[in-house]
Amino acid sequence: MMRALVVNPHQKSVRIVERPEQRAPLNVEVMLRVLDVGICGTDREICSFHYGAPPAGAQEFVLGHEALAEVVAVGPDVTLFRTGELVVPTVRRPCSSPRCAPCRAGRQDFCVTNEFSERGITRADGYLTDLVLEEERYLIAVPRALRDVGVLVEPLSVVCKGAEEYAVLRQRFAFEVPQHPRVLVLGAGPVGLLGAMTFRADGAETYVFSRDPEDGPRAALIAGFGGHYVSSQRTALEALPQRIGAVDVIFEAVGVPEVAWAALPVLAPNGICVLTGVPSIGEPLPGDLHRWMRDIVLQNQTIVGIVNAGPSAYQQAVIRLEQFLALFPQALHALIRRVALDQALEATKGAVGIKDVVALA
Repeated sequence: MMRALVVNPHQKSVRIVERPEQRAPLNVEVMLRVLDVGICGTDREICSFHYGAPPAGAQEFVLGHEALAEVVAVGPDVTLFRTGELVVPTVRRPCSSPRCAPCRAGRQDFCVTNEFSERGITRADGYLTDLVLEEERYLIAVPRALRDVGVLVEPLSVVCKGAEEYAVLRQRFAFEVPQHPRVLVLGAGPVGLLGAMTFRADGAETYVFSRDPEDGPRAALIAGFGGHYVSSQRTALEALPQRIGAVDVIFEAVGVPEVAWAALPVLAPNGICVLTGVPSIGEPLPGDLHRWMRDIVLQNQTIVGIVNAGPSAYQQAVIRLEQFLALFPQALHALIRRVALDQALEATKGAVGIKDVVALA
């Protein structure tokens, strides 16, 4: 038997259970021994029964989509991986519609039908269990040197997809733009901090705006990799332009519409705002629609949304983690707080560390 943390949306229960051990891998399947699984806001929404769905015909599903695993067995047709290697499994699986061009091209992160499945989120079991079977095409190789931080590849892949979109949008300019933009990151959670590290690694002047005090541990962590921290306890959103000046990029990682839209006045002409947070559905919010639309049009600004990631973004995330390990080792390790599986239920109720990680190995 093997352990698993499962969610039953119908019974509104989250529990640790024992399940039969996996069969041997067939064809292009790879058997994975799961080492670490990160817990994020999506997992907590699922465990609050606001989101998530089991596979067809099932009443419950295994939680967890941010995983680092070790290959323990391979099917006879596997060519890319060998036992003992570390991998990160991707999350989203393509829909079956022949009319969905992104899914047919292997870019299900741009699926147009919303009929995709996502491991540990909707219509598919996740990775918070001892052993998992996965097809080799959905695995990303991870160097052994990243064993302690490789669980961050999945959240960092979202940042890297945003960086890909940003690079494409910058190509629209028929003139030279500053090599190192000024950046405002909204939110000091895992994705926000990984985004800030990414921009700092590229030499950008980077500000992070969040709720924590300016003399707190997250502010110190951000200063440790060369960023600037701005607390909402000291500076209101409407005062940001006076505090930090205009920025070329806003990277949103807070999932709060009031914060995302209220920050738009700080965006410079030709600026790009990247949205990654997914807010809960709530009551309509008031907003300065005239100001936002006027600025976006008259200043050639761009707003782009990012969800999930493709293979290239995952591969870039691995490279970025190697870079961070060389540039910001202390800050990178400070992101992770590990707990045992029997403490996982506590981690699904609320974050204790910056990135709570369930250590299965």
